[in-house]
Amino acid sequence: MPPKRNPLGLNPLQLKTLALLQALARLPDHARPAGDDGVLVGNLPHPHGDHFHLGDAVVASRDATGLANPAAWAALARKGLIKSMFPEAALLTRQGIDYDTGLAEAILHRGDH
Repeated sequence: MPPKRNPLGLNPLQLKTLALLQALARLPDHARPAGDDGVLVGNLPHPHGDHFHLGDAVVASRDATGLANPAAWAALARKGLIKSMFPEAALLTRQGIDYDTGLAEAILHRGDH
């Protein structure tokens, strides 16, 4: 039987926030290893207009509202996916790194060139 999609029951805002934190965790300008605990994500991007850049991707500001929402961070922390240092940084736990949000392709828009 395949694993259940979204087993922790994250809402859409929480899923988008986690997907963005996962993407940030792969970028050296935004992340650093935190030993066995996971990856420390900081230097959070700030939207300019209706979007911001995340490595080679563009993210619509409307998909990133959770990065500035303390309730979204608190929910992710309660579920063990991050350790919150809101609004400065988040420690993305191993569980948070591995959680399949299913949203990366939908919110990280990459050029075709």
